[in-house]
Amino acid sequence: MVNITGLLTLRNIKKAFFTVRREGFSALLDKINIDIKLFKEYSLWIKQNQEKSIAYQKDIKFSYTPKISIITATYNPPLDILKSTILSVLGQTYSNWELCIADGKSSPGVCKMLEEFRSKDSRIKVIFLEENKGIAGNFNEGISLATGDYISFLDHDDMLSLNALFEVVRKINANPEAEIIYSDEDIMDSRGKRIRPLFKPDWSPDYLRSCNYICHFLVIKKTLLDEIGYFRNGFDGSQDYDLVLRLTEKSEKILHIPKVLYHWRYSPGSVLVSETSKPLAWENGKKALEEHIMRTGQEGRVEYGRGLYTYRVIYKIKGTPEVSIIIPNTNNKKGLEKCINSILVKSTYKNYDIIIGENNSSEEEILSYYRQLENKGNIKIVIWDKPFNHSGINNLCARHTNAPFLLFINNNTEVITPSWIENMLEHCQRKETGAVGAKLYYPDGKIQHAGIIIQGCGPVYAFEGFNGNSKGYMSRAVLIQNYSAVSGACLLTRKEVFEEVGGFDENLASAYNDVDYCIKLREKGYLIVWTPYSELFHYEKKTRTGDITRKKTDILKKELEYLKNKWKNIFDRTDPYYNPNLHSEKGNFALNIK
Repeated sequence: MVNITGLLTLRNIKKAFFTVRREGFSALLDKINIDIKLFKEYSLWIKQNQEKSIAYQKDIKFSYTPKISIITATYNPPLDILKSTILSVLGQTYSNWELCIADGKSSPGVCKMLEEFRSKDSRIKVIFLEENKGIAGNFNEGISLATGDYISFLDHDDMLSLNALFEVVRKINANPEAEIIYSDEDIMDSRGKRIRPLFKPDWSPDYLRSCNYICHFLVIKKTLLDEIGYFRNGFDGSQDYDLVLRLTEKSEKILHIPKVLYHWRYSPGSVLVSETSKPLAWENGKKALEEHIMRTGQEGRVEYGRGLYTYRVIYKIKGTPEVSIIIPNTNNKKGLEKCINSILVKSTYKNYDIIIGENNSSEEEILSYYRQLENKGNIKIVIWDKPFNHSGINNLCARHTNAPFLLFINNNTEVITPSWIENMLEHCQRKETGAVGAKLYYPDGKIQHAGIIIQGCGPVYAFEGFNGNSKGYMSRAVLIQNYSAVSGACLLTRKEVFEEVGGFDENLASAYNDVDYCIKLREKGYLIVWTPYSELFHYEKKTRTGDITRKKTDILKKELEYLKNKWKNIFDRTDPYYNPNLHSEKGNFALNIK
């Protein structure tokens, strides 16, 4: 029996009511099931992964021992909780730190405790302010005390893992260029029980524009922080989001430590959910993101996302560039007709043409259908008269268009979202983007594709089989973000980058050519973007056990082996957009429990 009392907080109860009113009871049940499962599994994960002893770390000598300034702003925290926060710093296995506390005119009891700790350890500095200057102002006063090489932040009711600074300094020694470092974290209930982990991806700029996934434990090079100007007033509740956005505008030397180094406490003072008015922190986060978009010279607007404290940036499309929609096909008249009709009827973006890559069809009904299509004016048939090669067919069709954008889709897809082209095009036009993928559903409405994760065993689809309305882990099934690859069943790319990397690899005739293409783009420095706002059905069977011949199975194995040998350096390491603490052979974001 799972003890779920840690989940029954006032904050969670109000969130539950909000979920029911906004998304329906089924969404709430789905979330509850995920939360209970995660709550149970995380207790087991902690037992399996908690180091029995970290005392040895105190004896390790680093070649570079930077001073880490930990900034804390206090304002009337419960004394027992404040004590646990400070003790989590005093217990650090790395000793070159200072704790800089700015107190915003707390009660005499809090001030007395701070004085006592300061008197016992010279590394603790305290400034007692004449007034409470708010979160941003109090933290900035704390920064004024700092003399460290790096600055970090600790809320007055949270805790650091005892190895937090050790892991940070180890990362800095391995990567001296590091300017921004963040870690994984977890959430504690009010009694200090760890109930939910937040295992994050490495640096993902589009995910950051969807939510503040970086959050804690954040460590910043002092010179960079001095340059961007500390916390700003007017962003209460999202002052850290505003800070991170400004930091990442100035530096891409951003590193992630995939270890839980910070424990974030739910408390009665946490922002509560209101159905009738958006929480101030959510509004301030939107304002911070809007200013970020303007500062980076991009045109667009910010909307609230599909979940609390999430956002959607909608970039302005420059002009109305032509998009060539490329569809390989053999005989499949029924599927192709459904696909093309959905494009013609539903698409709100009109400047497109359709190129069908015809490959050895023999049935009269499809040949007759082709003749009908060619009369429409914006549809043409390109003949590939060689044996089937999905990469080759797409490459041939790409050579038959001068359109600046190529949209590859399968003939067994059906458009759901009328603005599907625009919602991909807005990202694909950005010079840093190489390819954009859509959200694909099975016919029963469950998720088929929400990004591709590259594991040692091979590529896997993120959130495959999840309910279509599931937000997924850390809302990643409903937010724009970066992935290592996206499905070629619906993939938009610029023709110039397609030609730059040589198109699809024709050694991958049947499968994995989309993964290979995305890897080639990433090797050139381009981002792969996945958007949940372009949705299609993909009429592909959930299990292919009965419909794949032994010959086809052998081909798939051969092509997977080719892909893994070609990109051994990619498959030998953890996918940067996943996390090594999550299941290593699935894309379901379950904890990696032995």
